[in-house]
Amino acid sequence: MKAFLTFTIILCFAVITQAQDLKTTQEIASSLKDNVTLSKLHYPKSVMRFYARNNSECAWINAQKSDQSEIAMLLLEYSDQFGLSLSDYHWDAISLQKLRNLRDTPAEKNPNEKAVFDILMTDALISFINNLHFGKYNPLYDSSYIDTNDVNGFRSEDILTNARQQKDFLKTILEVQPKIKAYTDFQNYLSALYAENDCIASQTEMEKIMINMERLRWIDTKDTTYILVNIPSYTLKLYHQDTVFDFKVIIGKPTTRTPVLRSSINYFTTAPDWKVPQSIFVKEMLPKILKSPQYLESHHYSIYDKSGHQVEISSSKLKEIRQNPYRYSVRQSSGCDNALGAVVFRFENSYGIYLHDTSQKQLFNKEERALSHGCIRVENAEKLASLMLKNDGSANKIPILENAMAEYKRKDFVLKQPVPIIITYLTCLIIDGKPVLYKDIYHLDDSLENMFNQNK
Repeated sequence: MKAFLTFTIILCFAVITQAQDLKTTQEIASSLKDNVTLSKLHYPKSVMRFYARNNSECAWINAQKSDQSEIAMLLLEYSDQFGLSLSDYHWDAISLQKLRNLRDTPAEKNPNEKAVFDILMTDALISFINNLHFGKYNPLYDSSYIDTNDVNGFRSEDILTNARQQKDFLKTILEVQPKIKAYTDFQNYLSALYAENDCIASQTEMEKIMINMERLRWIDTKDTTYILVNIPSYTLKLYHQDTVFDFKVIIGKPTTRTPVLRSSINYFTTAPDWKVPQSIFVKEMLPKILKSPQYLESHHYSIYDKSGHQVEISSSKLKEIRQNPYRYSVRQSSGCDNALGAVVFRFENSYGIYLHDTSQKQLFNKEERALSHGCIRVENAEKLASLMLKNDGSANKIPILENAMAEYKRKDFVLKQPVPIIITYLTCLIIDGKPVLYKDIYHLDDSLENMFNQNK
């Protein structure tokens, strides 16, 4: 009889709890139709998709998964360890203590408050996941676009749903972070800093780390072989699996900036000729030609008309060129003084820039090397080309490359596996375990710092 009474009490309690949980579920479903609640969310559509597959049940105020809920809340609370801002995650309305209080409150009390809290916590976690993966101020994808679209197969609500089903909730969430080495260096530095409770980094350093982690989140790459050009440090790094090769570069002047972009190098060419950009021809070269026609011959330049025919230079022709410069173009033949040097690396982009050797190798001795019209000049271009052939399984072509460069013979070297090239703008990097700051050559940091500071 006693056992029967115990079973009856347990059964009644389960029925009551189920009814109370149903009321909270109904409140969640109702709140997700309420414009006031939805207006508070950063990713309303993602949140609705999350609860739709979860039958609108509470995801966090649930004693069965209390450990997971607390880990999720602590993850938000320590968002600064990931270069993010706590204020972006509804911290005025949610907290670990409030989670515990609501979880310990009798189920029949405050179903609306519990529902709203659960929804805000879900939105906070979805926001955190998106910010970790895409960054907050991604120039390609704003929050509305991410909320609406499947971006390269990534949906934050899928990640969150999957994490709740895994034993290691935390690991599943953090896996969304970029794998690029410059980013993992920042993350390892912050983890060590907070683990040792040794916040010795200055406010300036922390701000630089935050905005440069943000920039690295804009780079979507899972490649183990790639080229990373960093404009402020005047460096090019070739990553091949676990090996890194370093090169100095010359980049665009502040008035003719090298753009930030991502592309792939499909081939490179030895002994290239140089088709002079029209702006350089008209603004810089033409005055020199008009002053001394010998300038053309001494620098191995030739002038062509719109039909592609080379023109003979005479006083009357120079007068015509001066009056109608845009009807003509200039090319420089290959050779030791060619502006592109002995090899040029081509990659598709809308800016008309490329990576190339140079005849002015003495310029690599300068500390500040913002000297070009936008293209990137690389020191030891022959070494870079040789490494790319070796990594591509074509080491046997290296002697052919060396000969073609030495004798200025034109030859194309097509890569079996194109090499991704990432041109980025990082004013801070972790070098030998410490932050190193670089001059903000193009003055791009201020606007990004201001955006982050507004949300502190």
